[in-house]
Amino acid sequence: MELQAHFTHITQLIAKAKERAYQAVNQELVTLYWHIGEYVSAQVQAKAWGKSVVQELADFIQRSEPNIKGFSSQNIWRMKQFYETYKDNEKLATLWRELSWSHHKLILPCKTEEEQAFYLTFSVKEKWTVRELERQINASYFERVMLGNTKLATLSRVLPQEITNTFKDTYVLELLHLPEQHHEKDVRKAIAQNITKFLLEFGRDFAFMGEEYPLQVGNQDFAIDLVFYNRSLNCMVAIELKREIFKPAHLGQLNFYLEALDRDIRKPHENPSIGILLCKGKDDAVVEYALSRTLSPTLVADYQTKLPNKALLKAKWEEILDSLNPEEHE
Repeated sequence: MELQAHFTHITQLIAKAKERAYQAVNQELVTLYWHIGEYVSAQVQAKAWGKSVVQELADFIQRSEPNIKGFSSQNIWRMKQFYETYKDNEKLATLWRELSWSHHKLILPCKTEEEQAFYLTFSVKEKWTVRELERQINASYFERVMLGNTKLATLSRVLPQEITNTFKDTYVLELLHLPEQHHEKDVRKAIAQNITKFLLEFGRDFAFMGEEYPLQVGNQDFAIDLVFYNRSLNCMVAIELKREIFKPAHLGQLNFYLEALDRDIRKPHENPSIGILLCKGKDDAVVEYALSRTLSPTLVADYQTKLPNKALLKAKWEEILDSLNPEEHE
């Protein structure tokens, strides 16, 4: 058994070395694509190269290095796009090297620079795999976070910390495989039993503290559906689940829980607790009225058990952009 432990240690060293080697090779490959993209971009801008020349280049590479893959004319144009997307953004210049080319192939087709920068930044921050990034794009992660940012007024006016890009307007729980007909306890149990999957949607800065989190106020016992801790925000986050459309009366219970958390559980160095009311639907006008006079840092979001309609969410976000910047769309 003692020898087995030594052997396991050696195999772990081998695995870590292979991972570092893979990362080093990937970084060199992505850097190579950057330099090729830079060169091709310069030639195209000088009007020296066009589609036919790039195709000749691809054919030349294929004849010269027949065992090397990834240098089709389509991919070479993608390298040019890759370079031009990030070349003028110093902030992103330090990030793109940390992702694989497979990540970039998913990010580059995004419609706007803002969306590309968003997925690049979050891929690095959240350490998304290629499959996880693909899921987030399909789940309209960008649009849902942007819409969530427009609903943060209630939180912002009572919290000292920066909360932008932390919460969403809608949470997509398709990874939990919930049936269409389900109860609140089914959602709670599914989240508690599949924390790794849920944190892909919720964010990896969140740490799970427990389900049916116990509170005692006076001589009565209470339980919060789910409680998390956010390391970046340095605060607890209480989630209450409602298997119905949002009603203003739901806020009273959540506000009570936040007061109890802050009085009895929160430590002196921590920020005020945040509450999320997660409903099976909501009317934005009703939510706005309900939250307009509350002093508690609460957010009302809905949840879906299937991937959302990306086109509808994108249209909703673009509609908000139009209302914020009408002169740009005249």
